[in-house]
Amino acid sequence: MRIPGILAEEMLAHCRSELPNEGCGLLAGDEQGIHKVYCLANADASPVGYTIDPTGHFEALQDAERNGWDLVGAFHSHVSGSAYPSPTDVRGAAEPDWVWLVAGPMVGSPELRGYRIRDGRITEEELEIAEG
Repeated sequence: MRIPGILAEEMLAHCRSELPNEGCGLLAGDEQGIHKVYCLANADASPVGYTIDPTGHFEALQDAERNGWDLVGAFHSHVSGSAYPSPTDVRGAAEPDWVWLVAGPMVGSPELRGYRIRDGRITEEELEIAEG
């Protein structure tokens, strides 16, 4: 999955701004990659879990459709854990065709990694962070 560096930085900045809780959001794009990041509220306001705000989710879907994109994934941070899906993340991965980006740990320089999660199986997705 290709993502412009500026969007990767936007995600990480959002996740940092949400500390001490997990940050989260949605990703819009097409076969060329991710074109927009929607930094949304964590309805759980929790350092160990997240739920994307339903109103923000709906507004992101509408915006993506207006721009000719699809929602292609979601992102969230792990405050102190690694950039790898937790068992809770796997249970919550309801969209099998989405890419799931995880940033963590949010101290120092967090790592950003992508995954596909289908039927409880985690497969790492190559994440190409492009210039710009």
